[in-house]
This record gives sequence, structure tokens and C-alpha cells, in this order.
Amino acid sequence: MKMTETTSIPLKTNEFEAELKKLVQEFGRSEENPGSYKSDGCVRCFDCMFTTRSSDCYKCTYCERCSSSTECTHCRGCTNTHRSNYCVESKDLAACSYVVKSQNCYECLFCFGCVGLVKKEFHILNRPFKRDEYFKLVAKLEAVFGLKRQ
Repeated sequence: MKMTETTSIPLKTNEFEAELKKLVQEFGRSEENPGSYKSDGCVRCFDCMFTTRSSDCYKCTYCERCSSSTECTHCRGCTNTHRSNYCVESKDLAACSYVVKSQNCYECLFCFGCVGLVKKEFHILNRPFKRDEYFKLVAKLEAVFGLKRQ
């Protein structure tokens, strides 16, 4: 809709809400991926590269099966994840790296099965581990959950 001086915006609540609802429905039916490159099976992903089977993402690179995420790289199966890298099957993360099966974490590094942590590293189920012990346990957990990449 091109804006001109003669364009009228509905000022009554019910008319405004009806027009807004129509816009939301039209957007929801769109499957375009503007600005994306080599993004196969994606829906409404903007400026993503080499991302597959994802939806509603922005500036994600090499992500797979992610949704509602922004500025992530190499994430798999993540939802509502932002500025994060190499995260797997997690949701509601921000600025995390190498976080797996976790949620509501912020600025965490190398966490597995954690919830609500902030600025923590080498944690499993919200418990701290020494670096070498962490990697030994995670190797076993990845095998159990089938998360190891070929």
C-alpha cells in the first residue's frame, strides 16, 4: 500500500485491529527469503546464508532447523536464539557458544542441559565441571542423544 495524503488509516479500534490482523495473516502466508543465499527449505528468513529448513530467522549462517533466531552461526534445532554459535537443540539463548539442550541462558560457553544460566562455562545440568571432565561427559551424552555430527 503506497502512502499518500489521501490514504486513510482507520482510527476506530475495531477497524484498525481488523486491518492489522489482515496484514499479519498475509505475512504469515509468505514464504519468501529476501536477501538470503543458498537457504534451502527456509521460510521468511532474511539475509541468511547456507541455512536450511529454518523459519523466521535473520542473518543466520550455516544454521539448520532453527526458528525465530538472529545472527547465529552453525546452530541446529534452536528456537529464539540470538548472536549465538554452535548451539544445538536449545531455545531462548543470547550470546552463547557451544550450548546444547539448554534454555534461557545468556553469555554461556560449553553448557549441556542447562537452564537459566548467565555467564557460565563448562556446566552440565547447571553444575560446574573442570574442562577436561566436561568434555569427557559431553562425549558420552552426545552419543546417548545421537548429537554427534558425522
